[in-house]
Amino acid sequence: MRGLPCLKPLTIGTCVKFILDNILLVSIVILSGGALLIPALIPRGKRASTLEVTQLLNRGKNVLVDVRTTEEFAAGHLRDAKHIPLADLTSRIGELDKFKDKTVIVVCQTGARSDKAMNLLKAAGFTDVVALDGGIAAWQAANLPTVK
Repeated sequence: MRGLPCLKPLTIGTCVKFILDNILLVSIVILSGGALLIPALIPRGKRASTLEVTQLLNRGKNVLVDVRTTEEFAAGHLRDAKHIPLADLTSRIGELDKFKDKTVIVVCQTGARSDKAMNLLKAAGFTDVVALDGGIAAWQAANLPTVK
């Protein structure tokens, strides 16, 4: 029976040699790891799960703003949602002025457009703005009701 071959001790020199010998591979690993970390490091607005949004809606004192396109909204939306497409939000933000003292819940399809809408609302002086995490897709995945 043969023993295991002798392994060289791990030193800084062997690590540097490995990195230099495999610079392309090491670069790809570092870049892909950085690309995965970037979304986690970018500050996002306040998010609320489907359960939290349900609780907010049941408490009242809030307004629900759906920023999806007209076609998406027509396919199904949350009850009592005000439909203001993201493309029109800047010009129609005045329609929401009477709700500045309430919680504004922003809904889009998957949550991506909600961040832009939240930034616009905060810039317009709205202080309590939350987005439905995962958007209407998460709402429907949780088998929660929508209306047409």
